Parts: sequence; structure tokens; C-alpha cells
Amino acid sequence: MLTKTDLFELLSVKNKEFQIHDHDPLFTVEDSENLRGEIKGAHTKNLFLKNKKNNFFLFSCDENAKVDLKKFSKSIDAKNLSFANAEYLEQFLGIKPGSVSPFALLNDKDNVVEFYLDEKLFNSEIINFHPLINTTTISIKTLEFINFLLENNKKIHIFSLDSYSIVKSL
Repeated sequence: MLTKTDLFELLSVKNKEFQIHDHDPLFTVEDSENLRGEIKGAHTKNLFLKNKKNNFFLFSCDENAKVDLKKFSKSIDAKNLSFANAEYLEQFLGIKPGSVSPFALLNDKDNVVEFYLDEKLFNSEIINFHPLINTTTISIKTLEFINFLLENNKKIHIFSLDSYSIVKSL
């Protein structure tokens, strides 16, 4: 499983520009707002979800977004979504609770987890995520982040919380 240092090296090898921000552990959006300091760009919350058929989903959205899980699950045809437990988080993404991030998709070698990115984040200039641990945040241009995931064979569904629909798949 990748570590924070492995991720930094991989981003550097791929010539992606990013900034590293170390801070106290952040477990919630409230923690992030209170403890992260002045970090520019869009801030996120990341929902690791599963349905009864053990299909897994990661939805990264704006930190202040209100997500209706029932509507989200219906719109992506994944009935009965709920939060996946820590065991699944470690098994598929190789991370602990509080550190959920789309960068952890790099640990999902079999592409079991489907990734959805909030359209608001997709349209932002800079995006912030934990790099596999919640004591650090990295800021990266959104286009660089998207290209990085695509270069690593990860699919991205751009999802609109306004219309509760997939607006684009990359």
C-alpha cells in the first residue's frame, strides 16, 4: 500500500505541482475548518460508501455540500447506500478512517471502488485532499489532480449535486 511519501514521489515523477500543508489530525469538516489554517482552494469531504451487494463508491464533494444519500444512490443506480466500515476502507483503499481521499484509489489495484467527483470541485481551480493520512493536506490544481488519476487508470464520474446526475465520465 502506498504511503504519503510514496504518493509525493509519484506526483513528483509525474511532474505534478502540489503544496504540502502539515497540521494536527483532521477527522471532520469542523476540525478542518478550525485547524487547517489558511489553505487556498476548494476543501473536500470524502464519503466512502457501499451498498448491500458490496459495491463500493467514493464520493468527493465540497466540504459544505449537503448530500442526500438516498437520492445519490438512486441516481447512480446503487440502491441502499450506507457508509462502509473501517475494515473495507483498509481492505480496498489501504487507509484509516479520517484519511479518506481519492488518492487512496491508487491502492485499489482491481478498481473495485467507483469514484464520483462533485461538479463544484471539478470546476474549482485548486483542490485539497489528504495524502493518505489526516495530518497533512495537499493542494493541487484540479486539472493536474484529474490528469493524475486518469494517468493511473482511475475512472472519474463528475456528479452534479444540483441535478443529482452524472454530468460527465472521464
